[in-house]
Amino acid sequence: MKKAIYITCSIVLFSVSTSNAQFDKLKKTVDKKIESAKPSSPGLSQEEVGAGLKEALNKGIEKGVDQLSKPDGFFKDLSIKIPLPEEANKVETKLRSIGQGKKVDETIESINRAAEDATTASKDIFVEAIKGMSINDAMSILRGDDNAATKFLDKSTRANLISKFEPIVKISLDKVGATKNWNTIFNTYNKLPFVEKVNPDLVEYATGKAIDGLFIQIAKEELKIRQDPAARVTDLLKKVFG
Repeated sequence: MKKAIYITCSIVLFSVSTSNAQFDKLKKTVDKKIESAKPSSPGLSQEEVGAGLKEALNKGIEKGVDQLSKPDGFFKDLSIKIPLPEEANKVETKLRSIGQGKKVDETIESINRAAEDATTASKDIFVEAIKGMSINDAMSILRGDDNAATKFLDKSTRANLISKFEPIVKISLDKVGATKNWNTIFNTYNKLPFVEKVNPDLVEYATGKAIDGLFIQIAKEELKIRQDPAARVTDLLKKVFG
């Protein structure tokens, strides 16, 4: 359609000996007309779009949190499994080389168990966070990438989530023994001769990684809702994403 409009304009302009400058001006006008004529959420009010996006995020959060809070939700999902922090690579390598691999493995597992345990409490935090989404935000998200809603939520809530989630993670780390295991491996390493002492902040690290994992899972659920009709479980979701 766009190509046909350009051809028609060219013929008309050529027949009346219009200059190149005039053609360029008319071409820009045609482009603008075509762009403005593109449909945007036909048959939907902005209020419906906003409600649909919030419902989609709520569904994604609910399913994502339920999945990650199960046993092995973090630990056996390689896309979000929490390793030791990057700056502790030398610690892991050294301890495994002296037969302390079991302690390292127990520490990694306990951190992931803490993330699974803490995730349960995150649902209400996320749900509360999306209530402030504006109509303009919703329209932009609907027309955006397949993870546009997740990226919006990440950008607008991460700092607040971290401050609220940290004490929950700390309790979970203590509860599942992650703090004890962490202290054991770093105390063991730091007592070795000729090593530079290392002891990253466990709570800060685990909190950040747990939230990263949540957003990865929510993005997966958002993609399902956008691309898979079977994932649109309510009439509003079918209408907005259909």
